[in-house]
Amino acid sequence: MLSGPQSMQRAPRRRGWNNRRKNNRRIPVGAMVAAGAVLVGAGVVVAVAASHGGPASTSIHPAAVSSPTLGVASSANNDTCDIIVPAHPLTAKGLATPYQLTGAAGTTPSASGCEMNNSVLLGAFVQATILNPKTGALSVYNPLVITAGTKPAIAPVVPKLPPHAIVTIDIGFNGTFLNQVGATPDALAEGNCTDGEPGSIFGQVSFCNGTNFFNAAFRMEHNGRMSMPTAGLSRDMVATAGALGTGRDCPTTRNFDMVDQDPSDNVTTKYLMNPYTGQTAQDNAANEARMKGDPVLVNGSDNALIDDFLDPAFGCTPLEAPDLGNHGAMTTSQALDELLASANQPANAALVPETDEMVMSNGGTDVTKTDLYRSEIGQAPVDSQTDASSSPQMFCQNMVDIQTPFLAANQSRLATMPSPVPTVGDTLYTFLASRLASSFDNLNCQNFGLTNPVALVTLGNGAATEATLNTAQQTAGF
Repeated sequence: MLSGPQSMQRAPRRRGWNNRRKNNRRIPVGAMVAAGAVLVGAGVVVAVAASHGGPASTSIHPAAVSSPTLGVASSANNDTCDIIVPAHPLTAKGLATPYQLTGAAGTTPSASGCEMNNSVLLGAFVQATILNPKTGALSVYNPLVITAGTKPAIAPVVPKLPPHAIVTIDIGFNGTFLNQVGATPDALAEGNCTDGEPGSIFGQVSFCNGTNFFNAAFRMEHNGRMSMPTAGLSRDMVATAGALGTGRDCPTTRNFDMVDQDPSDNVTTKYLMNPYTGQTAQDNAANEARMKGDPVLVNGSDNALIDDFLDPAFGCTPLEAPDLGNHGAMTTSQALDELLASANQPANAALVPETDEMVMSNGGTDVTKTDLYRSEIGQAPVDSQTDASSSPQMFCQNMVDIQTPFLAANQSRLATMPSPVPTVGDTLYTFLASRLASSFDNLNCQNFGLTNPVALVTLGNGAATEATLNTAQQTAGF
């Protein structure tokens, strides 16, 4: 039985939290986030414990899930921070030099709340993926973020990079706006870094050298010097949406089965934190032994949702590569997820839509900004071909017509899995249903003559405990 006030309602406007051949990819021990770790979606702060031909409407009543909380919330009323990018960020020395989180426009960390011990609300996370241009080998390294004015709890490992390594850096944030600032006048140019357009930043995410990295990787794939595994098939997944869907293919970041309004945002990086000093350290085996029991800080991301929740739910495994900061232990990354998704892109590919708030400018769509974002994660630019699946209208239509039947047909399995965000949905099923409802609203899909296919029953705190899905196919107006 569920206790507390409940009501049937549409989800409130909320930004979402925001494989493959099983023998080719390994899931690491502890891939599920440890109990007590905090995941934050855009505007959502929570704690996380470590059919085709079917009826037009369906609902379930999953049991509640609870978990302990963690983290220090600042009293500062702020959603914007700066991240100081070190000099020569694409080199081994630059990667091992901690990034610094601080307040925007010269505000101190303490005055702004831009501190890593406030990661629940304003934590920043950095992830590098490395390509060996000679062999095509891939690896990962997670640079450390510290609060400006502090030192690491443990000095970062200096990675050993291959000669002429091509590095991409992805930066994620648990607040709303994160500005890149160079530690030296040339740091951002040295790293080919971007946080958006002048006067219009992306917001939660930013990048360094992503376009060059993906162009090089795609050339190597085209020339047969590097290959990606297939998406793989799940025996536990119910295929839905007919020719529109992806069958029983394991999930990728470009499948409409599981995207939200801002596909592929934020990273899979985790940090350790000394709860007494607020100092952070890289999350590796050596540091875990020295900081046993200390909190793990997590960046809530679409990629972590797939790698740590959806993949295990369907018996799939994420694409992994050796972690150069953890003795080569296999790990995930945002760029690895994008490489896999590109190699296994479905006919109806979910690419970043122009109505994603992070690529809009002054309240309107901005093709140039959208193309910039897409290029940093290896996606094709806006054109007639990509618009066939991911124009604002078609993105909404595909999200409704593909994801709704997928969730309905697979609800029994999803309802037995833990929720990434218990204050959004009490199981993986209700979380995904709530996320779909919010994405519909955030993308203004109703402007295209579509109807939100999700109705939720929520507790007084807003957590969805039941979801009713209308799987009737809809057509967007143009």
